[in-house]
Amino acid sequence: MQDFPHAHAALFLDFDGTLVDIAERPEAVLVPPELPALLERLSARLDGALAIVSGRPLADLDHFLPVAIAKAGNHGAALRLTPGGPVEQPVLPQVPAAWRARAEEFVQSFPGAFVEEKAHGFALHYRQAPQAGGPAGALMESLVAEAPDSFVLLPAHMAWEITPSGVSKGTVVSTLMARAPFAGRLPVFVGDDVTDEAGMAVARATGGLGLRLQDRFGSPAVFRDWLAALDHRFEQAPDKGFAA
Repeated sequence: MQDFPHAHAALFLDFDGTLVDIAERPEAVLVPPELPALLERLSARLDGALAIVSGRPLADLDHFLPVAIAKAGNHGAALRLTPGGPVEQPVLPQVPAAWRARAEEFVQSFPGAFVEEKAHGFALHYRQAPQAGGPAGALMESLVAEAPDSFVLLPAHMAWEITPSGVSKGTVVSTLMARAPFAGRLPVFVGDDVTDEAGMAVARATGGLGLRLQDRFGSPAVFRDWLAALDHRFEQAPDKGFAA
């Protein structure tokens, strides 16, 4: 593992599959009780240079992580640096209602599959109906093909998601690294999914680290242990490097 000067890092962390295990349904995710306080402590130690970067809406992130840290939701379509502060939302196209209707009609043929609404798009989950994966992907691809300049299809863990083009977890990293308190720090992005790769790529391109959870940590539980050890290292030796 590579060492980095953790006191000068900026952490960008995915939520589902990285900080917590993926659940059968988004609302069923289990957050370890010590995690919110741990993230808040780390954010304070980094002078606020820690952000949760997720495909979930900000309301979901606030529900599961009710702490004063920066959060970006909807794959970068919503960004809030401070609790109670303004939410930055670029003007983005809305998914046609007919697309959602076709997805809802599709899941009727695959019990267990369901559509998750997003602010500017939607996801079709098939974790509980794995046989729907291929046909679901074909459907979602055909929808995006109707407006390829406005929307992109993102493969996720047992899901397909349609989201507006022009925003991504990579744009979140680029935006925040140009602002205090992130500017001038070493970006470290940790994620587990295809949707995280844009964030990893920007972190690497700006001299930082893009870490895929499965390769470096193996599981969210191990990664949480690493974060706890990082928190302890701050107390013991705040200016030293730490293995990532």
